[in-house]
Amino acid sequence: MDAKGLHAVFADQLKDLYNAESQLVKALPKLRDSADNSDLKDAISRHLEQTKHQIIRLEQLFERLDEKPTGQECFAMKGLIQEAYDVGRKHYAPPALDAALIAVLQRIEHYEVAGYGTARSFAKHLGDEESANLLQQTLSEEAQADRVLSELAENEINSRAIETGAAAG
Repeated sequence: MDAKGLHAVFADQLKDLYNAESQLVKALPKLRDSADNSDLKDAISRHLEQTKHQIIRLEQLFERLDEKPTGQECFAMKGLIQEAYDVGRKHYAPPALDAALIAVLQRIEHYEVAGYGTARSFAKHLGDEESANLLQQTLSEEAQADRVLSELAENEINSRAIETGAAAG
């Protein structure tokens, strides 16, 4: 068996990200529909559109590498999405549900940030600055999505979730 190098690792990481984003495109509409807060719904909708563009960007990378984007399932994203669906089954009051959704969505964003950061680093080490730049665009978008979720949680949703709990108690 031939040992594979960093190029193969890079391609496999991109396949994982591609599958993760593809799963997310299917899941985000359901998560958006389960959210109560209109600003959270809007943030999820915006990120859904970004994710669709990120998939196109990944397809461009696969073209550049003469690779196919298929053949790898991202089990981590599958688990994170399942966690998000499970949140909806917990019968939280709407503001608490929004807080729980943000928590899971941020774990998803952090997973993506780690994946894109690693892939960008691999591209740089392979001397592929164009791929590194494309990956940096997505990395920046993922980090921004995480910041938006943090702001929603810290400036509005978490406080409302506390008020709901106090009113119920």
